[in-house]
Amino acid sequence: MSLHLYDTAARALREFHPQHEGRASIYVCGATVQGVPHVGHVRSSVNFDVLRRWLVHQGLDVALVRNVTDIDDKILSKAAEAGRPWSEWAATHERAFTAAFDALGCLPPSVEPRATGHVTEMIELISRLIDSGHAYPCDNGSGDVYFAVGTWPTYGSLSGQKPDEMEQGEAASRGKHDPRDFTLWKAAKPGEPSWPTPWGRGRPGWHLECSAMATRYLGPSFDIHGGGLDLVFPHHENERAQSNAAGDGFANFWLHNAWVTMSGAKMSKSLGNTLTIPAVLDRVRAVELRYYLVAPHYRSTVEYSEAALAEAASAYRRIETFVRRVAERIGPVPATGGDLTAFTAAMDDDLGTPSALAAVHEQVRHGNSALDEGDRAGALAAATAVREMTGVLGLDPLDPHWAGAEAAGGTSARSALGALVDDLLTERATARKSRDFARADAIRDQLTAAGVGIEDTPDGPVWTLKDDEQ
Repeated sequence: MSLHLYDTAARALREFHPQHEGRASIYVCGATVQGVPHVGHVRSSVNFDVLRRWLVHQGLDVALVRNVTDIDDKILSKAAEAGRPWSEWAATHERAFTAAFDALGCLPPSVEPRATGHVTEMIELISRLIDSGHAYPCDNGSGDVYFAVGTWPTYGSLSGQKPDEMEQGEAASRGKHDPRDFTLWKAAKPGEPSWPTPWGRGRPGWHLECSAMATRYLGPSFDIHGGGLDLVFPHHENERAQSNAAGDGFANFWLHNAWVTMSGAKMSKSLGNTLTIPAVLDRVRAVELRYYLVAPHYRSTVEYSEAALAEAASAYRRIETFVRRVAERIGPVPATGGDLTAFTAAMDDDLGTPSALAAVHEQVRHGNSALDEGDRAGALAAATAVREMTGVLGLDPLDPHWAGAEAAGGTSARSALGALVDDLLTERATARKSRDFARADAIRDQLTAAGVGIEDTPDGPVWTLKDDEQ
């Protein structure tokens, strides 16, 4: 396998070799279910879904664990503000995240553990750390337990920060031996959920949760740990330190996707600059949103804009229209068996989806030309390659998942409009090719009068609704 991935810990591309032949193991930090998911939340799951699909396409049996953080300070705070039980609040928003992941075509994880279901494993991990001298219960007997950062000499190596300059972002505590130490176990507070431990009742710290769940399902050493760039410190730095200090090899690769931003700032609830998945799916179909999130490299920041979203939707419709044209004119299009040379080179280069999609669009252009010239074999070969490549990206236009989503309604009207507009654009392109400019202009005027704006680009026309541009 020639796949190379950028390892955050090494700060370099490394050739990927699974620890166990024929099998790959991935742990992805999932949702903290405090509210409704937004575009920034789902990018990570979409990106790692593409990684998983590519590894499967390469012949590996992939185990992907994506956790649910269902006990956390933010969950307790949000539930209290709403006057609802914390467990009901968490369950409600867990369902919202699951619906968002399903809508965007993310394959279900192999295992989706909840933090509250793995307290036993967390207590065992704390005990190992205390026994080895890397953790300590608070001296005042409150029940808090901390990781002793000073006992671990490589602390800071993942994020590249100096331990003396780090701040954990935790509330000040008189029980810490060192301000750099971070919480493993939080002592119980009145009215909060708690579990019994040898150090008193309490609840787990965030970092402890993922270490315990990752090793529970993937073992003490596994291939890839993934998540958003914002998790490198303190979350992943702390996970790595406590797991290694306990004697576990933990993750061999650390992969991080970049943010989705608006006006240059990370999309987050605290900044009030979020776009929820239901709101965005009122603008475009789920498959078009997935294309928008897959098209940039996973380590590149995505600056959200309505224009960029509309352009991505139009680009996807060009792929979709071509495959459907071939299916209608020639017959069934196989999902495998195409020429993937350029696509494979792009994907093996740290999941280079921009170049991979360039290969897809090149096949679309070649296939459309073949159709126009009556080359049925050439058109079918191009469509087969397109289906196989988009299948790896979770974007196959003929995948039953997307057909089912359209049949379910919601965005079906938009989809029908898209099909009509794309047919007119195909007719316009044919008219221009035959130098019937009067007909081409008449089609453009017809679309403009209907509220559809057309922009001719080197990769073909991009259309938007006038309402989308406001």
